[in-house]
Amino acid sequence: MFKNALVYSIDQWEPPTQDTIAQRLDSGRFTECGPSQAESTGWIEPRGEQHGVLLESVGGQLILKLCSETKAVPGSVVKDQLNARLEKIEAETGRRPKGKASRELKEDIVHALLPRAFPKRSATLVWIDLGARRLLIGATGSKMADAVVTKLVELFGGLRLTPLQTALSPATAMAAWLSEKQAPPGFSIDRECELKQPDSEKAAVRYARHTLDIDEVGDHIKQGKLPTQLALTWNSRVSFVLTEGLALKKIKLLDVVLENNAPTEAADNGFEADVAITTGELAQLLPDLIDALGGPLAVDAVTGAAAPATPAAPAPAGAASGAAAGSSAPWDAA
Repeated sequence: MFKNALVYSIDQWEPPTQDTIAQRLDSGRFTECGPSQAESTGWIEPRGEQHGVLLESVGGQLILKLCSETKAVPGSVVKDQLNARLEKIEAETGRRPKGKASRELKEDIVHALLPRAFPKRSATLVWIDLGARRLLIGATGSKMADAVVTKLVELFGGLRLTPLQTALSPATAMAAWLSEKQAPPGFSIDRECELKQPDSEKAAVRYARHTLDIDEVGDHIKQGKLPTQLALTWNSRVSFVLTEGLALKKIKLLDVVLENNAPTEAADNGFEADVAITTGELAQLLPDLIDALGGPLAVDAVTGAAAPATPAAPAPAGAASGAAAGSSAPWDAA
């Protein structure tokens, strides 16, 4: 279900009934771009069935899916046509349009070419865990996540989301694990890592399919490089890559999980089983990961100031301490 994930805390929300949610989703159902439309975003069926429901509830877990379609005209084509028009106007009038006049010509060209542009479509899963007051977006990039959060805020008045923050920044914690050659309880360090120098040069070292239990990795950290990505496995059940922005990438359920949940013939093509298994594993993994990062960072509801719920462990040499994962500014409905 989720190959990548960004985690948000639900700070404030009295959820409406599922029927009300379904009605609001239907009013924002996805429609493809019109001939001269550059972008369209809306909700689609999580199961992939046309004209199906837009809200799925499996074991109390809510699943939605947002679809985005964009049409882009190649910049080189626009540039060539714009230059041709500018040269023609200059030849006819003796003056070459600049500034606003040039921008308007460019907009006219893009508008004229859009009907011939090929659309590009992507879909992003959303999981709302009301019990844990947590929301996961199946993305790692802030641009896509911001688009999803904006749609959710529009959809649910009063919804307030904050990117998950922890007492230790992931970079600080990962640096300590690698320096000490010791993963936190319940986790093991795998064979993939990236370290970067936090300066203008951004010197980087990457390890792929390589043991990380070596002094060389610790030496890089002592020299000031910080981990930006680290592959981990949780309880021999789920593998993933943790990033400095507290995103989870390359999420994979391991054999022990899949063997204990052998597929059966189902009318829904296994959708409900996939949701139940994936959300069940991630719902257990996330609290352990948050604990490994020093616990959640409490945010004052009035001032917005953040403070660790528990004292943070000392940072290793060269590592920044006490940083939050992601922006501290909450998302709020107007």
